[in-house]
Amino acid sequence: MNYDFKILPNAKLESIVPLVYELNNGKISKSTLSSRFNEMKNQNYECAVIMIGTEIIGITGLWFCTRHYSGKSVELDHVYIKPEHRDKGLGKLFMQWIKTYCKKKGYETMELNTYVQNYPSHKFYYNESFQILGYHFLKKL
Repeated sequence: MNYDFKILPNAKLESIVPLVYELNNGKISKSTLSSRFNEMKNQNYECAVIMIGTEIIGITGLWFCTRHYSGKSVELDHVYIKPEHRDKGLGKLFMQWIKTYCKKKGYETMELNTYVQNYPSHKFYYNESFQILGYHFLKKL
């Protein structure tokens, strides 16, 4: 397969809504996701994609910031590859591309959150040399 890794222009963020909808098992409506991505366009956010031709088959959000404990950091968000493209080494290639891209931008660390029950992702991230630093808490206001 000929995969292409690139940054999706913010004007095209709407095109990733179906994949993020799949990732969240439909728990967040497509209209809510569209609204949120429209806001994210104006924040320190970029979206990396995996493409085959014109089809997006994988995504991750990249949030750029400086943190007191890790320096210039990129936080990966909503990492998702369509099921039919998994278990082919594509995730490893995507992580390498992201690492190279972020290092070129001057970033020192990568971090992410993963759902507690998503055991396959835990194994994957351990294999990619990520370490558990803490717990992520959320409180709705």
